[in-house]
Amino acid sequence: MRVPCLMPAIYSQKNDGMLGNLSEPQVNNILLSQAVGRIGCSENDQPYIVPVNYVFDGTAIYGQTQRGKKLDIMRANPNVCFQVDLISQMGSWQSVLITGTFHELLDEEAGDARRSLYNKVFPLLTDNTIHSHEHEVLTEIHDANRVKEVMYRIVIKTKTGRFEKP
Repeated sequence: MRVPCLMPAIYSQKNDGMLGNLSEPQVNNILLSQAVGRIGCSENDQPYIVPVNYVFDGTAIYGQTQRGKKLDIMRANPNVCFQVDLISQMGSWQSVLITGTFHELLDEEAGDARRSLYNKVFPLLTDNTIHSHEHEVLTEIHDANRVKEVMYRIVIKTKTGRFEKP
């Protein structure tokens, strides 16, 4: 017995307005509301993508990193992409994709970026989000191991967003 393929019907439904582009304010709202994204870089035509904590100031993406593969790649090839998404279920998501240029920050610029990043991200990671009455806390939580030595900025070239909804 032959089973009919239902895929064309699914795809035709998605072409009837289920997929779409996000407006610039919607894209900015997603970037402002999230703290984890994925940065993509490339070495010798081989993509490399990793999750990172970030802060968006309305014009650029700021993050921190340790010395290592990601930093080596971005120093050699500063063309990067950055992606953030909100997924409530498989057929209901929003995604933002940025292309841009990596810039390592120094001195006062690095300090300003670090303060902005910490003000957004650290409250999500530190002990003020752990309720000792709900969880056994065996060690003291501190921020020293979350401080990474290199701060960077992604200067945005393009910024787009897409969505799917049921």
